Amino acid sequence: MRNKILKNMEWWILIAALLLCAIGFVALYSTTYNDNFEDLKKQIVWFVVSIVIMIVVIMIDYEVLGKLSIIFYGISLILLVAVLFTKAINGASSWFNIGAFSLQPGEFAKVAVILFTSATIVKVQEKGKNEINVIWKLVLVLLTVLIPVFLIILQPDYGTALAYIVAAILMLFVAGIDRKYIITAIVVAVISLPILYFFVLPEHAKTRIDVFLNPESDPRGSGYNVIQSKIAIGAGELTGMGILNGNQTQLGYLSPKTTDFIFSAIGEEMGFIVAGGIVLIYVTLITKSLYVAKTAKDDLGAYIAAGISGIFLFHMTENIGMTLGLVPITGVPLLFVSYGGSSMITSFICIGLLLNISGNRKKTIFIK
Repeated sequence: MRNKILKNMEWWILIAALLLCAIGFVALYSTTYNDNFEDLKKQIVWFVVSIVIMIVVIMIDYEVLGKLSIIFYGISLILLVAVLFTKAINGASSWFNIGAFSLQPGEFAKVAVILFTSATIVKVQEKGKNEINVIWKLVLVLLTVLIPVFLIILQPDYGTALAYIVAAILMLFVAGIDRKYIITAIVVAVISLPILYFFVLPEHAKTRIDVFLNPESDPRGSGYNVIQSKIAIGAGELTGMGILNGNQTQLGYLSPKTTDFIFSAIGEEMGFIVAGGIVLIYVTLITKSLYVAKTAKDDLGAYIAAGISGIFLFHMTENIGMTLGLVPITGVPLLFVSYGGSSMITSFICIGLLLNISGNRKKTIFIK
């Protein structure tokens, strides 16, 4: 039976994740060269820990995790409230500092929210697929996402909050949400955007949008990072300037070069071929994740896989988009590539869930 599990798994999902990690390690080698490789060393530790956790997730039936999701969800909400009382870092209260390491509960909560929301949708649809379109039941499902989103906005961390929303949209789409709700949501969003901009968003968020629209309006201030990012990517041309040879990367013009703008460092030193390769690997990862959602043995597995696909899709488009100046800067990492223990562990938990679901597409035996 164990052989059947291994045979059914979508191994390209794991291969894609490992390829992204390998590129990330090379990029971190270059970007931390002058800092005694501190972040690279930590990232390797997080990678090993993540692989161990991923294996554990694979071994536990995802249906069991779905049943326990209310516990994970409750703990996540408590942590998201508690982190609001921590000392702000770069204007956001998003991390718990534990010795030399920091943990971001908003990252770990992604998994809990996807599991709990998926389980909630399954519960709602017990009497039929169309039950998701009963207004009060749909509101109930939406609240499972909107409550943690609200807490994350209070930090504030708009990028992570958007990741939750994209995941929820894909999950609801797979669940069969009625077209009228989609149209209504689009209309509300269009009407709400200018209201949010003028009356709700804090000044720093407005500045990011203004800079996105016209970076040259403040080239030495808010527009500095995106301008340097585009210069770095352009300078890399086809094959790059070579590891440790990027001007923007090595001379300190690109910042933060290990997290938000690591794709820019890759574009400058490894060139369009490797940068484009990252996009292709991500496309493979996302399409394979969606295929797992399509072929899952039950609705719970399909919704979990769809939510994870949404997380991967958002992080790829947002991070790469902001380095190219195509979307506003939100501080969203490039999963598996950017430095960060919380995002690395969370990402491999997601990989473990996808392998778990794909391996269980036929009757198999899991540890319960």
